[in-house]
Amino acid sequence: MNNVYDTAHKLADEIRASEEFKQYRDARKEVLANPELKKKIEEFEKIRYDVQVFALEKGESNPEKMQKLQELYTILVENQDIKEYFDLEVKFNVMVADVNKIIAESMEEIFKN
Repeated sequence: MNNVYDTAHKLADEIRASEEFKQYRDARKEVLANPELKKKIEEFEKIRYDVQVFALEKGESNPEKMQKLQELYTILVENQDIKEYFDLEVKFNVMVADVNKIIAESMEEIFKN
């Protein structure tokens, strides 16, 4: 019988070996190596985090922060390196979300009445 922990470590290794992971990691390193771009991305990520926390806590969005986030995103993606970084981030996050969905679906029978 397979040990679940061994399988989880194998999955982690597979994720690290995936093109999605490698491309995202490399793009992130490249973009964050530029202090000016790093500062802009960190500002964007902070606002994005604030928007998500506000939505979770209040159950609604903050229109002012959403507008600021959209404006900053529009400015950032004018830079091709940042646009590629964001695109690769989405691609990687989709893969991780798919893996999480597969795992969650395997446990559905526990929650059926």
